[in-house]
Amino acid sequence: MAEQPRQSAAGLQAERVDLAHLPVRGRVASSGYVDAITILPADQAPKFSAVVTEAEPDRRSAGGPARIRLVWLGQHRVPGIEAGIRLGFEGMVFVVDGMPTMYNPRYEILSPTEA
Repeated sequence: MAEQPRQSAAGLQAERVDLAHLPVRGRVASSGYVDAITILPADQAPKFSAVVTEAEPDRRSAGGPARIRLVWLGQHRVPGIEAGIRLGFEGMVFVVDGMPTMYNPRYEILSPTEA
């Protein structure tokens, strides 16, 4: 279910959507829980990625949660991004290798009680 667009700090508008309703391509804002992170070895080009899901790890349904891969190019680590945290993010979504993916998203770490 789409919500009202929100104004970002850079003046861009992104439609707020649930992970289960991500478009194939477009600018969106969403949130979820970091399920897994991938850190590449130091001898490879820097790229840090996190898989974000809608549900907390202990509240997942049997059908599997909706997911998105967030990728930060040029970064070996992104401060504060760890498995289990709640994350709000915004950027352009694309489907890469069959999975919704967002490169270099804007993000904020949310408290567990924020919507």
